[in-house]
Amino acid sequence: MPAYIGRFAPTPSGYLHFGSLLAALASFLDARHAGGQWLLRMEDLDPPREVPGAAAAILHTLDVYGLHWDGPVLYQSQRSEAYADICAQLHQQEQAYYCTCSRKDLSAYQGHYPGLCRAAHKPADDAALRVHCEPQTLSFNDRLQGLCQGDPASEGDFIIRRRDGLFAYHLAVVLDDAYQGITHIVRGADLLDSTFKHLYLQRLRHLPQPEYLHIPLILQPDGHKLGKSYRSPALPHEQVAPLLLRALHALGQNPPAQLSEASRDELLRWAIQHWQANALPAAASLFEADL
Repeated sequence: MPAYIGRFAPTPSGYLHFGSLLAALASFLDARHAGGQWLLRMEDLDPPREVPGAAAAILHTLDVYGLHWDGPVLYQSQRSEAYADICAQLHQQEQAYYCTCSRKDLSAYQGHYPGLCRAAHKPADDAALRVHCEPQTLSFNDRLQGLCQGDPASEGDFIIRRRDGLFAYHLAVVLDDAYQGITHIVRGADLLDSTFKHLYLQRLRHLPQPEYLHIPLILQPDGHKLGKSYRSPALPHEQVAPLLLRALHALGQNPPAQLSEASRDELLRWAIQHWQANALPAAASLFEADL
């Protein structure tokens, strides 16, 4: 196995935007600089939220921007059997339980699940599956953010399979990272808090823990992050080199002035050779207007 296997895992709920480009480019450069593999996983777990054609558009945009991945794309929609097997094991081992609480039932608890169904032995029909998670402090050393500590039970026992039968991101991402042999994860700082749930599931299933690097988010002037659901335009295909150059500046890589007229491939060759993860801005977020 290679010493470094990284991945980019977009959700086809919309098209790639500049914030997506930063995450994709950072993970791509980190993998290629290390001489490692860079895999692509499509996190198509939630069909009602998917935009028709978005998955194909994401693949095409990555290709246009020169971010070529290794091997076949892994689609989470094709991994349901593996997720279901683990859910069944966790329930059989009494590490997870079925919950029929509605949003109305939980409205008074301010986002924290109080364990109402823990000992109720509810059947699987019309129920979510929650994993037992006692309050605790877990920690990991983020390659950019340093020592990070948090409680995976900060919101109580969390859902790993939804009431509608769809599997939760937290479960799928942990199982798929292990399945693909991922050793290094580079992603946005908005997922840093989720990492404690991932660490918990990794330990529960005796899975290896990858190294993590959470890069800053790009915020708009009103404080909202760039995102598919909030006025973030799709990456254009006719401005590839200028946007790659802008992304390298946003990632703190300081490309030299002579690259201002460079081609896509020239920029990527320079960036792979000169990538410095420790040059990334340490702040959790950056304002778009300042880039």
